[in-house]
Amino acid sequence: MGKGRLFGLYLAFGVLTGSLIWSMLAAFGLAAVLKSNIWLFENLKYLGALYLLYLSYKSLKSALTSRPPNIAKVQLHSRSNSYLKGLLIHLTNPKAILFFSALYSIAVPTTATPQDLLSVVVVVGAVSSAVFIGYALLFSHAGVRNFYIRSKSIFEGVFAMFFGTASFKLIFSDIQG
Repeated sequence: MGKGRLFGLYLAFGVLTGSLIWSMLAAFGLAAVLKSNIWLFENLKYLGALYLLYLSYKSLKSALTSRPPNIAKVQLHSRSNSYLKGLLIHLTNPKAILFFSALYSIAVPTTATPQDLLSVVVVVGAVSSAVFIGYALLFSHAGVRNFYIRSKSIFEGVFAMFFGTASFKLIFSDIQG
């Protein structure tokens, strides 16, 4: 965010590429594996719930910390480094893996054709593009960044509640085989 709008956009494009990769994998393979091995999906579900609890704890701890946030100076020497950073962040993000696995395993019917799956990939990609490019444009503005930093405790508290609620919903949800 601190390097400017162009670097933020390249980071967003990297994240979007990661989303496309996970979406395609889930749509055309991972979902089938998870549907045929419900035990694997159940284990991923519980691991995801534990990860969300961990994020909730970290967010709550951050919200209760009175010191200012540590804004690290990220060294991005080129747009390609920024793109690769976004790509690697998303490809290694457990939330992304769980989201795409759940989306195609639960929300897409088993009767979906390859064209239907491709339509879901396109729609999810369009929504993701709007969100991540919007973040890049919004947070590359110094005033917005400063407001976010000043309001850190409020945002972190909301994130803690969101992650905690999502975790408990996952733990207590019943997966239909």
